[in-house]
Amino acid sequence: MPELPEVEVSRMGISPHLIGETIKSLTFRTPKLRWEIPAELKQLEGQVVRNIRRRAKYLIIETDAGCAIVHLGMSGSLRVLDAEIAPSKHDHVDLKLSNGKVLRYNDPRRFGAWLFSSDGNHVVLGHMGPEPLTDEFSALYMQEKATKKRVAVKQFIMDNKVVVGVGNIYASESLFSARIHPTRPAGSLTVEEWQQLVSEIKQVLATSITQGGTTLKDFSQADGKPGYFAQELRVYGKGGQACPNCGSEIEELKIGQRNTFFCSVCQK
Repeated sequence: MPELPEVEVSRMGISPHLIGETIKSLTFRTPKLRWEIPAELKQLEGQVVRNIRRRAKYLIIETDAGCAIVHLGMSGSLRVLDAEIAPSKHDHVDLKLSNGKVLRYNDPRRFGAWLFSSDGNHVVLGHMGPEPLTDEFSALYMQEKATKKRVAVKQFIMDNKVVVGVGNIYASESLFSARIHPTRPAGSLTVEEWQQLVSEIKQVLATSITQGGTTLKDFSQADGKPGYFAQELRVYGKGGQACPNCGSEIEELKIGQRNTFFCSVCQK
């Protein structure tokens, strides 16, 4: 699944091609992705794209008449192509622009979404925690939210109601860098440990965005170039291999039905 850095890289990739351009047409080749595609999206035809912003893993394409809210789901991707290029299999949505380009949405598994909002707010954006790269996401905030919580810290930092966008890959990597065992109860962390973990989460996400997002088999940037952060992963997907710090075997288990990778020697 594309995680926050991949979505942010998509936003940066498509923005120069869309902002300031007029939406000539919207074409839907399926009536439903994860949810029904609302007919109200057709109201955006003839509108100028004013901005593209991100909230958690959602992209919000803003116009004066309303917004398209896009989620990439498990396998979705966005490409900016010449409008005359014929759609391929699983190309479900085309947003055709006045500059002769088309924003094309491809989603083999159809777990993504295209939604409409008149003002940029939507029920899917409600009850979300702070963005991880903002000052609102801090050690004191996390320690307060974690008070008396016995849930595993890995699961806790992946809860969008606590903080948005810390997906499975980056949770494992951040906990390893902070030397915190993923099964520790969230409420057991000291403020010093939260300071370290919050710092590592911010660092690993910022580095990933800078380097272009993690290369996943279902994701590529808007210009078709893969991300390059995968080569920097230290524990994720490396079960049975040697820990880069101590040489012990990297272990793997499921926490909250998600594969988790860690070193039981380095992480306490």
